[in-house]
Amino acid sequence: MNKALSMVAMTILLFNANQVFASSEVDAIKQQLADLKKDYEQRIKTLEARLTEMEDKQQINHQSIKRVATEVEQNNSVSRVTAKQSDFNPSISLILGGEYASYDNEPSNYQLPGFMLGDEAGLNDQGFSLGESELTLSSNIDDKFFGQLTLAFGGSPEETDVSVEEAFFQTTALGNGLTLKGGRFFSAVGYLNEQHAHAWDFSDAPLVYRGLFGNQLVNDGMQLSYLLPTDQYMQVGAEISSGSHYPAAGSHHGVGAWSLFYNAGGDIGIEHSWQLGLNHWQAGDVDQRESRFLGNTALFTGDSKINSFDFIYKWAPNGNPVEKNFKLQFEYFDRQEHGGVAINSLNSNYNGHQQGWYAQAIYQFMLQWKTGFRYDRLNSGSNLTALTNASLLDSYSPKRYSLMLEWLPSEFSRIRLQYNRDKSSQDLDNQFILQYTFSLGSHGAHQY
Repeated sequence: MNKALSMVAMTILLFNANQVFASSEVDAIKQQLADLKKDYEQRIKTLEARLTEMEDKQQINHQSIKRVATEVEQNNSVSRVTAKQSDFNPSISLILGGEYASYDNEPSNYQLPGFMLGDEAGLNDQGFSLGESELTLSSNIDDKFFGQLTLAFGGSPEETDVSVEEAFFQTTALGNGLTLKGGRFFSAVGYLNEQHAHAWDFSDAPLVYRGLFGNQLVNDGMQLSYLLPTDQYMQVGAEISSGSHYPAAGSHHGVGAWSLFYNAGGDIGIEHSWQLGLNHWQAGDVDQRESRFLGNTALFTGDSKINSFDFIYKWAPNGNPVEKNFKLQFEYFDRQEHGGVAINSLNSNYNGHQQGWYAQAIYQFMLQWKTGFRYDRLNSGSNLTALTNASLLDSYSPKRYSLMLEWLPSEFSRIRLQYNRDKSSQDLDNQFILQYTFSLGSHGAHQY
């Protein structure tokens, strides 16, 4: 009996102990839940406070943006009312150029046998000379047009010449790859022709440019170009002009000369690129084009046609041309003219055929230093019986070798030393040219 009571008592004690332990565990769980709730409530309050702060800042930013936009609109309104003075703010670029030249032969006696030369085709003065400096003003006119004016300064020490080199407008928003240019501008016929003289790799023009264009072909007219929507660069274009500039001549009430051009190019990997150009220029009814021919004044009347092609190849290691790069440049021209020529009161029917080409290689071998080599070659064939009998024709083919070395302290300055072994005539001419070119102010990027 006592044993049974002891078992009952033990059972009651164990039950009570389990109850106490279970109650203690429940209290602990409740306490943990309370702590978690408190912690999460604190976190929620912190997040809500940050959210409120960010919304306040966002509201302030919206107000600031709205205020600035209002001020800008007010300023624009004031500008429109006050004759839009802030819109007329052209970029100004000044190119300072000069040189020292030394020749074996007298530069005033320069000639190209078989070629009638324009007034500007020849050599610069011997010794120190101004060369050619340029002042360019350019700007977007509005959202549809761009305008540019370039004045050229040159001439002899006794007289300085100022001429309008370019003065044109160009569309910016025709769309569909179309661009219209009008006014006075360098023709797109030929790769080098569109570049200003200060951007050339040599101080003088190739012989073929000197013989055919009087250094450069200029248009007073219109140009329309179309950039094709292809992965590879392809451009076609046409030009019409008054034909009042050499090698055309005379006064025309309509179109005196016209041209067509086609350019294509692309990349070969990241280090190589190329460009090919095909061109045709033609002038009809050239009226007494005045030229220098073997030291005489020649007047040409008739028709003139020029076909040409050019090829450019460029290389830059890893596609970065800053320190090292190489450029190979080639152009070929073929001109045919039919009409009449008058020289020293001698008149003759004229069928002329001139050809010329040049090739040059330019290598920047280290930062700030470039060197280059150029070779020129011309050929001429003419049917001028009266002039042949008067000993005014020569079958000699002009040629020239050129070497140059230039130092470029920065993109705004250049010092160039050039040597020409010029065999334009029978008398060899060793020519040395030391040239400086400095760029001041805003200046646009050069073409490919």
